[in-house]
Order: sequence, then C-alpha cells, then structure tokens
Amino acid sequence: MRRTKKIFIGNKEIGGNSPILIQSMTNTKTCDVKATVSQILSLEQAGCELIRCAVTSKEDALALKEIKKQIHIPLAADIQFDYKLALLAIENGADKIRINPGNIGTKDEIGEIVEKCNQYNIPIRIGINSGSIEKDLAEKYGNSKEALVESAIRNIRILESFHFHNIILSVKSTNLEATIEAYRILSANYSYPLHIGITESGPKQMGTIKSSIGLGILLYEGIGDTIRVSLTADPIEEISVAKDILASLDLYNKPILISCPTCGRTEYNLLEVTEEIEKFLNTLGNVKLTVAIMGCAVNGPAEAKDADIGIAGGKGEALLFKKGQPIRKIKEENIIKEFKEEINKMIKGEY
Repeated sequence: MRRTKKIFIGNKEIGGNSPILIQSMTNTKTCDVKATVSQILSLEQAGCELIRCAVTSKEDALALKEIKKQIHIPLAADIQFDYKLALLAIENGADKIRINPGNIGTKDEIGEIVEKCNQYNIPIRIGINSGSIEKDLAEKYGNSKEALVESAIRNIRILESFHFHNIILSVKSTNLEATIEAYRILSANYSYPLHIGITESGPKQMGTIKSSIGLGILLYEGIGDTIRVSLTADPIEEISVAKDILASLDLYNKPILISCPTCGRTEYNLLEVTEEIEKFLNTLGNVKLTVAIMGCAVNGPAEAKDADIGIAGGKGEALLFKKGQPIRKIKEENIIKEFKEEINKMIKGEY
C-alpha cells in the first residue's frame, strides 16, 4: 500500500497505514430523514463505513443534522452547483464535503467553503468526474486521463492557494484505462488520500465486472484509501462487491468462498448448497476463513487443500475436510446444516 497523508473523517481515519474505507451513497431523498436513516442503518449492517448523501436543496442540508443523530458512521455531503449548500451542510454536521470543481462556482466561492471547512475541521474531496469536467478541459482533451489529471491539479492548486491541505482526491471516469492511468499519475505526484471508483459503471453484473477490473488493478498496485463500487442497483450490493474485491486482495477480513463450476460429474445439489453457504458466510462479519465447496472427488479435497474447511460431493453424500485432510462423510440431506455447524466450530477453535 502506498503511504498517503492521514486525514480524519468524523471518527474514521484514512491514509497512512489505515484500512481502506468502504463507502456508498444513499438513493433516498435526503430531506426524507426517516427513509434516509433507514437506508444508512441497513448499509451500516452490511459493512458500510462512510456514507454520502446528495444535498440538492436547503431542506436536504438542514436534514443532515437530524440524520447524524441517528447513524453511527461518518456522513459526507455531495454538493453540486451551489456553494451555499456546502456551507449549510457543514454547519449541519457533514463530516466531509465532496465538491465537483467543474460546477461548484468561482474561486472566491470555493474560498468560502474552505474557510468553513477550516472552522469545522473537515476535509474536502475534490471529486473529478469525466461527465462534468470543466468545459475548456473537456473540449481540449475529451474523456481522457489528461482531462482528469489536469482538472485535479488545477483544483488542488486552488485549495492550496488558501493554505488548505485537508484534501481527498478522486478522478473517476466510465473509461477504465483513463481512470487507472489518472490515479497512477496522481498517486505518483501527490500524497493526498485517494478515493477510488469507476463512475457510472453500470448495472449489477457489468458494473461489478468493470469495478473489479479497474479497482482491482489500482488496489493491487497499492493505490486507494477509500473505495466505492458504483452500481445501478441497491446500494447494499455496492458494499457486498467492495468487500469481495478487498477480501480477494487480502485487504479485508471476511470469509472467502471457493467453489467448483458445475459439470457432469456432480452428483449432489452443488448450486443449492453453494447459495445457502454463501448467504451464511455473509452473516459472519470480520472473520478470516477460506471455505471450499467442491463438486466431486476430482476437484476436492486436493484442489482445495489450502482451504480451512470444505466439502467434496459424492453420490448422495459429501466428504468434509479441514486443511486438506478428510474428516468424515455427511449425508446429502444434512450437508447444509452440518457444514454450517462445522464452520462455526472451526471459527470457535473447536476442532
């Protein structure tokens, strides 16, 4: 992990050697306090560590004060077009402000936001998006890494001209190559923490694939201090995919499930067992455990010998194994129940 400046967002810290923070964004109307709080609490339970709310009106900004009282994670206010909403959001408890430099206003207006952020000691995320970049840069470069990077540098300099350094950067595009290259350039030249994501990545399947490729490359290179997987889906799905990406790179503790594709050798209900065990593992929280579900004796336990615990299917039964060593056979009708019990025993050290 590349070392970046440490910055506090509410009671969380990012940068330095801090864990990568998982975030999402509400899709409720922020002024609807009940609906927004309900969604945030569900996201918290799913593993969200920082939430962003759109502030599009005075009513939205004022609602932040009541929302903050009822949630347990830091809240970022997403501001577009009207710098006065940023000022109001800060006064009502926002832990971070995200502004889009391409549309937020004049340098003097940005200066007012900086002054207010200094007063409340909260950071600003410079959120560069390919879809709303400054007009002159869009005309000069199009949707490219050059446009993203030059916009970021331009706006870093504006904030630094006010002696403000409580900054987080993001440079998101729908174009994977442009996004990856822009983050690489900023990472090599600045120590500010980086929020990484692929903007408008698409519906669940396509968005998951694009995000996994783009964010996986960046994270593997040690780039990224916070992460959002932007999906056209329930925000809960964003948290699930983010956790899986991070866990796959050993950057987040959660149970990892490895399983066979189906084939003609499978003689038990592999799909049903896999689906049920996956749901069960997702309830276990911060547990470092590798679980294998193999279709037959060809693939398991030998191919899954590095798993902590697993099963390999047979005709009307499955072989339970731990650390590659066979333990006992389980009848097909009892596989799900007994496998869950054995996983719990392993977590508790009862083996």
